Amino acid sequence: MRNSYKLGDPVVFSVTKFSTEPGPRAHDIHPAPYGETYHYQVDKFWLVGEILDDGKLLLLTRRGKRHTVTVDDPRLRPARWWERWLHRDRFPNLDQALAAQPVETDVPVATHSA
Repeated sequence: MRNSYKLGDPVVFSVTKFSTEPGPRAHDIHPAPYGETYHYQVDKFWLVGEILDDGKLLLLTRRGKRHTVTVDDPRLRPARWWERWLHRDRFPNLDQALAAQPVETDVPVATHSA
């Protein structure tokens, strides 16, 4: 199912991370085969900054970074009403995010064997 996103919509993007010590916001934590590291998910609370012509979304972070993702990326979903309320301080302000110095970044795609 494809969601129709609009400019300024709050979204949640789930990022896969790897480290020896998962942070407090980590979930779905799994140890590596030999137990030295972990891979886990961290939810990022971003805004839709622009809908590009090729069907991709330009997402804005609180610190001014910009990520381009496809609309049908399984890691992307609209923020639920309670997330918008509970994590309101973690979503960027649209006006400030658009005025921030543009920093082009790509969302890293982490793969692992299950």
